[in-house]
Amino acid sequence: MSTKPSIGLENVGALAFHIIVSKLGPCEAAAAASLNKRFNDWASDDSLWSLFCSQELGLSSPVDPLGNPCASFKAAYGAWREAYGMYPWPLVRRVKNVWDRIRAWLTNNFPEVLPTLRKGASEVELNELEHSLKVKLPLPTRVLYRFCDGQEMCSDVSSETVSGNLCGLIGGYSYYNFLVNVYLLPLNGIIKETRDMARILKLTIPKYIVMGVSDYTEKMFFLDCEAGQLYVGTKNIISRREMMPCVPNGLITAVHDSRDGLQQDAMLLWLEEHVRRLENGIIKLREEGNIRSINLFPEQPPMCSLATTGGVQVRASAVFIPELSDLMEEAQKYMFAYSIRMSLKPEGCFVHGMPFDSCQLYWRHWIIKSNDNVVDDVNGEAVIGQFPLLRPGKKEFVYQSCATLPASPGSIEGSFTFIPGRLADPKGSPFEVEVASFPLVLPDYIF
Repeated sequence: MSTKPSIGLENVGALAFHIIVSKLGPCEAAAAASLNKRFNDWASDDSLWSLFCSQELGLSSPVDPLGNPCASFKAAYGAWREAYGMYPWPLVRRVKNVWDRIRAWLTNNFPEVLPTLRKGASEVELNELEHSLKVKLPLPTRVLYRFCDGQEMCSDVSSETVSGNLCGLIGGYSYYNFLVNVYLLPLNGIIKETRDMARILKLTIPKYIVMGVSDYTEKMFFLDCEAGQLYVGTKNIISRREMMPCVPNGLITAVHDSRDGLQQDAMLLWLEEHVRRLENGIIKLREEGNIRSINLFPEQPPMCSLATTGGVQVRASAVFIPELSDLMEEAQKYMFAYSIRMSLKPEGCFVHGMPFDSCQLYWRHWIIKSNDNVVDDVNGEAVIGQFPLLRPGKKEFVYQSCATLPASPGSIEGSFTFIPGRLADPKGSPFEVEVASFPLVLPDYIF
């Protein structure tokens, strides 16, 4: 009768060590290695360090922070700890995670942006910015820029795929001839834009530094280096230095965070929220003609409404426009842009018991409210001067417009009147299509 080979005590001990230390972490593995030669051999097992690299850094191969291959996962882990040894390790892991998620989303959805992302800044470059602007960057922002030094403008990147797109990492919106597309500035851009704004605002030493700008419209984001909050300029940024916080203040003022035990700054929270919205499909890529961009109009409820009437589907949502809003008490006005997307279901429209293979918009009716009070009741032909003709299976007809409210929250609801067939050749009686109510509210996070 054959017998199974026995498992030696050495192997049992190694397995137990691996199981225990893998749950404790790399610091404990390094400490155990100093106890004796056997523990040192077990603690040097590269499968253990492969696990640590995967869990803490998301690495599937042994590479250093510059992407160079290392001899082992243990060497790779050591290279990362050495490169970022001046920062709390939980913060480094968290920042790497957000940049990994951003790059993964871009790779799968908008790879044209990848060539605009700069390599990480050095400690010397970060120190030069602080010296030049006489500020001290919040720790999370420093680490963010160690991993990625913002973006080059599309015009500065030699790539045919980039040149025809709006490659701002933060994205934007448009309506009529108004276009916003926000880039994350590199360190040299932060210095230039901050100095320019300091001259305009007549500041001797800037407390705020410019972190993001739109290359088509005057929209700017400012980081308060002392408090760690991120702000966006309003219509009165030049005349009265008026700004709005972009991240809930309660998150910034919390000194300790359960994930890393550090004071948080808005830049990290802002980018984490941005990539969360991208990953969850709350905001998406939009194509208009041959131009692609990250579009900030919400695509998911509750910020996006959906209604289908007679086969006509209408999706609607709005985005707050801080750069055109006036928050001074004597003239408080909140500007919103809204996006309407309409399409005809594949089966066509079915009206008054009859099927039709097309329909054309004729009339619109809007009810705009502020704090449940009707501030505007709009009736008129067409939308932005157009009478869209809808056919089954065709792309959505999309248009943007704007509304100004004296107070928030508010909402828009209403209807479109469609003609079965075409306006020039009607096939039946007009019918109303619902536009379900969608909110106009000041968001917790402003982008």
